[in-house]
This record gives sequence, structure tokens and C-alpha cells, in this order.
Amino acid sequence: METKARVLIDCHDAKGLVYKISKIFYERDLNIDSNREFVDKEKERFFMRTVVSGTFEIDELDVALREVAPIDAHIRVIAPKDKKVVLLATKESHALGDILIRNAAGELGASIECVIANHETLRELVERFNIPFFHVPAEGLVREEHEARIMEKIDEHDFDFIVLAKYMRILTPSFVAAYPKQIINIHHSFLPAFIGANPYKQAYERGVKIIGATAHFVTNDLDEGPIIAQDVIPVNHRFDWKEMQRAGRDVEKVVLSRALNLVLHDRVFVNGNKTIIF
Repeated sequence: METKARVLIDCHDAKGLVYKISKIFYERDLNIDSNREFVDKEKERFFMRTVVSGTFEIDELDVALREVAPIDAHIRVIAPKDKKVVLLATKESHALGDILIRNAAGELGASIECVIANHETLRELVERFNIPFFHVPAEGLVREEHEARIMEKIDEHDFDFIVLAKYMRILTPSFVAAYPKQIINIHHSFLPAFIGANPYKQAYERGVKIIGATAHFVTNDLDEGPIIAQDVIPVNHRFDWKEMQRAGRDVEKVVLSRALNLVLHDRVFVNGNKTIIF
């Protein structure tokens, strides 16, 4: 029975890597359906994403690749399948709704395990898609107490990524540390400009001619994690900041869904505070 796998390799650059890796595929009579490579010359780091198909055992292929790769290599041999996602939200529906619609249409390649929100506002929307919705209110709780309850609910589920679909609360370092490189956020600004609260008002006061959105992995540096996807649209002097905000919501939902599509199909490598996108 034919098997297909995505092979992701990230390691110190070395002479002959592509030859050695390709030889492993050739010796197993595997077909290379697609292949992309990149070398970060400044850091001397090699990145490779290859999709192979044929008759093979994923575990055996993983072992064989490790035998020819540098000792520091991060190697993943992944059978393509829907990844599991937990969504966090607050009150705004545009980003969450777009994800739910695209997923229902089979565009994302995801299994949405649940939506967790600190308000009840989005329950009806979520339950239309037969997805579990959990309300975890923050009233009367300090941030750490509320996050502990959120994490308890998250950890009831098997998941690959947590997506902040306009979850309007700043995460503590302990929350971020619990899910390294697993939290994806949509920021309503073309980062690194206008970080923090109300970037549309900041953009309006600065007189910008474009506004945008940025999807990124979450780190302890507010809105400064590795960027996955960005986009912009033009604006002019006729826009007040609220009109910029309304226009920006369209960019936000498209950028977040684009970023999810890349991550869920194993096209993203984190390289320090940058990403390599294949």
C-alpha cells in the first residue's frame, strides 16, 4: 500500500546534505512529489521540506535519515492528516467565523476540537458548526487564575495548535511557556508597526496610507513572535480610525486563515525569531 509523507529537516548546513538525503529516498524507491530547500547563510542553517510517496515505513525512514544528517538535526517524517486545533476567542466574530466556514468547506485541513471564550457572545455561532463551546469567564479572577481555568479546559483535548481568533487578553509567560511554538495569534496591524492596544487609532493618528494584519507565533515579547503571514490594503485621508478598523477586519481574517493553512500543512519552520515558509 502506497504511503505519503512530509519530510521536514532543519540542521546545521553541511556539504552533500541534499545528495545524502535524496539517496535515502532513491534506495527505497520513493517518488519525490515536491521538494524545497533553503540555507540561512548567516546562521549556516539548512532547511528542507520534501513530500515523498511509495511503499515504506515512516519510522524506518526517520531512522535512516537521522543516520546521514548532522547530529543537531531536527527531523520530522509526517503522514499528512488533519491537525487538531483549539480556538480561543472573546467577542469578535470575523476571524473565528472565517475559520469555521473554511474548515466546514474542507479548506483548512484541520479538526477543530473546541472553542474556548471568556464571553458567551459567540456560542450560537460556534454551535451552528457542531463544535463544542466552553465559556470560561474572567470576572472576579486575577489573570493567573483565569488562565489556569483556560489551560485546564485546553488540556482536556488532544491538540496540535492553539489559535487566538481575536482572543483579547494578554497571555502570561507561564501560559506561553506551556505551549511553545503552538500558539498562533492574529494581530490587527502590519507588524512591527503599531504594537499593543488599538493599533488602528495609532495608524490613523500617524496618517498611514496602508493598513494590514499579521499572523505570528506567540512569544513572551508582546506581538513580536515569528511572523507567519501578512497582508495590507490601501486607505486614505477619508478614513477615520473606526473605518480603518472595519476595513482591517477583512484583512485579519484572510491573513489568519492563510497562516493556518501554511502551519497545518507543515510549510513553516521557525528560525530564531523568523520563519522559513515553503
